[in-house]
Formats: sequence, C-alpha cells, structure tokens
Amino acid sequence: MAQPEIAVTSQTQRAEAAVTRPLRILMIAPTSFFSDYGGHIRILEEMRVLQAMGHQVAVVTYYKGSDMPGLDIRRTRPLPWRTDYEVGSSRHKLAFDVYLAVQSLREGLRYRPDVVHGHMHEGAIIGSLVAKLLRVPLIFDFQGSLSAEMVDHEFLAKDGRVYSWIFRLEKFINRLPSAILTSSRQASDLLQEQFGVPTARLQPLPDCADTTRFNPENFTAAAKRNLKLKLGLPLDRPIVAYLGLLTDYQGIPHLLQAAAGLKQAGESVHFLVMGYPNVDHYKHLARQWQVADVVTFTGKVEYRDAPFYLSLGDIAVAPKMSTTEGSGKVLNYMALAQPVVAYDSPVHREYLADLGVYAPSGDVNGLAMAIAGLLRAPDHGRDLGQQLRHRAITEYSWQRAGEEIVTLYRRLTK
Repeated sequence: MAQPEIAVTSQTQRAEAAVTRPLRILMIAPTSFFSDYGGHIRILEEMRVLQAMGHQVAVVTYYKGSDMPGLDIRRTRPLPWRTDYEVGSSRHKLAFDVYLAVQSLREGLRYRPDVVHGHMHEGAIIGSLVAKLLRVPLIFDFQGSLSAEMVDHEFLAKDGRVYSWIFRLEKFINRLPSAILTSSRQASDLLQEQFGVPTARLQPLPDCADTTRFNPENFTAAAKRNLKLKLGLPLDRPIVAYLGLLTDYQGIPHLLQAAAGLKQAGESVHFLVMGYPNVDHYKHLARQWQVADVVTFTGKVEYRDAPFYLSLGDIAVAPKMSTTEGSGKVLNYMALAQPVVAYDSPVHREYLADLGVYAPSGDVNGLAMAIAGLLRAPDHGRDLGQQLRHRAITEYSWQRAGEEIVTLYRRLTK
C-alpha cells in the first residue's frame, strides 16, 4: 500500500525539481557586445537579472566588444580582412554572421543549453540552427524590424527591388522561434499586422531601467558641478541632455536645428549631446548652423558612467524617428527623474504615457517649442520628472522582466 504513495511523491518531487532547477541559456548576439548603446544594454541587463535569479547564461558574439565583469562572453575569431565594425547595417555583416554561426554551433554542443535565446534577426536565424540541432526551444528577442532598420540606416531604399526580398526573409525568420519577446507592445502589433505572427507566440517585454544605478540621489550637487566644469558646461543655464547613437535617424540633425531656433529666440539653454559615432560630422553641422557655442559633444560615454553624465540634464530629449525600434534611453531618463521631450511615436507613448512632452515626429519647430515650454516652467518639469521616475520604478523593473522571461523559458521546456 505504501509503494504507490512513494511513487506519487517521487513524481511530484521530480516535477518540482524541474520547475526550480537552474536553467542553462545560450544567447546569440550578432553584434560586438558589449558596446555602449541601444540593444546592447538590453542584452546586458537580461543576462545580469537571469544570473541574479540563479541561472547560467552564456552569450556568443563577435570578437570585438568590451568584456563585462561577471558575464560569460564567447567570441568568434576575427575576420582576416576586417578588424573594425560599423554601427548598424554593413555589407560585411554577412561574413561576421557566418563566423558567428560556426561559433554558435560549437558553443551549443559544448554548453548544452536548455534554451537558445537569439537577439536580433541574425541571432534568431542562427539560433534556429542551434536549437534544432540540440532539440531545445528558440526564443527570439525582437528589437525592431530588420527591413525597416535597413531603410533607417539608408542601407536599402523602401521602393527598391532588394527591399521586397529582405521583407520576405524577415517574415521567414519571424516564423522560426517558439516564442518572440518584443521590446514594446507596438512591436507586437507590428509582428501581428505586417508579418502575420500568431498572438500566442508573442510576449511583450518592454525595455527596462536600472533605477538603482540611474537614481538622481546618487549624485551630489558638488559632484555634478565638478563634472560640468570638466566638460566645459555653463553653470548658469539649464542643460538639455541626449545620450545615444549619433545618427540622422535618431534625430540628431533635428536636435541641432532646434538648438539653433532656441538660440535665435534668445532662450538661455545649453545642449549636452553624448554618444557616437559621427561626432566630427555633427560638430561640423553645429558650426555650420552657428550653435557650437551652445552644444557640447562628449563622444562615447561608457555605460558605467552614463548615470552620472545623464544626471547633468535638466531636460532630456528623444528625437528618434524610427517607428519600429525600441527607445530604451527614455527609460534611463525617466529613472533619473528628468522631464522628457520626445517625438510622438507609439513606443514613446508606451513608455511615457501622458507624462511625456511631445512634438509631432519630424517637426523641428515643434521640438524646439516643446523644449522651450519646459525651460519656461521648471517646476512643472521637475514634477513631471518625479512622476516619470515613479513610473519607471513601478512599471519597468528588470526584476519583473527577468521573472517573465524565466516563466516563458519554463513553459517552453516542460
């Protein structure tokens, strides 16, 4: 009589052990991880939170990039004829990805993961090969449309012949994974409406913010004053801050044009533009548009220093015009209790809700007027900033995101 009870108990214990045992996750990142921009921060924070929850995570990536302490990063061999990288689309990426596919297959056989987690479309298609070989589920971390990004980077023309083939390839890739994590709810809608991905395979997982590191209380007035002096910033003017990639599709020319309009209108303001690449190009534009005296370019800012540098801003700006990619920088602005002026887009609305100060997308005059409105109402700006920090803490926690990811992993590995 006791034997059936023992068998039932043993079966229950095995089920509980399967639910609680640490998972082995192999991420595939077709980029030079880690670099201080965009999707790299999402990969970094996902790895950190999953490790903090007790799981093992390794990432296979290109041979260049910063080695982050505590992360298991496995790199490809360098290309013999190409030792540097271009941000975004590049004709050399096909060769990079062939090397990445070979290395991913090797690491998959060594590591024996429970789950393959592919970032970006190249990571998804390479990950599908590894997942199929190892008979494990593939999760695709979707951070924006491949075809739309190539148009944004001016690598393709939307009315060109190649675009339709890239769109079909993207549609094929979107059908490969067991589930897709999207960096915004708007991205989930895009995958359903334009690519026909079933709702059941989609899980919105918006970018999040590290509200402990990006906390305005971490930085004293004296420390910020010293950093302003070091950067040559004025001590008697409000600072409008931007941190991210310096590219046209991120709206940097519009930001400089807005600075020119505000200068001409006699507004007392200074712009702090942080990031890379193309720094010399935008410095030239600033001189050409006669705003070099009210704009400071820092160049690349390491992610570890980003909270301190961003804390100098009284107003933060997000003039990004892409309608398909995430905009994770906005969450860091929110965490630092900064009012945010942004181009009106579904992603910005998702993050900022009715607490953002919006300008119509691509409207430079509207962008300048929105900034001017906050310059003239600093108390209102501070109130918005405090509400945005509260929203970041309650709605965009990496701990909550990690729990959602693990729940998905567990469901797919039953």
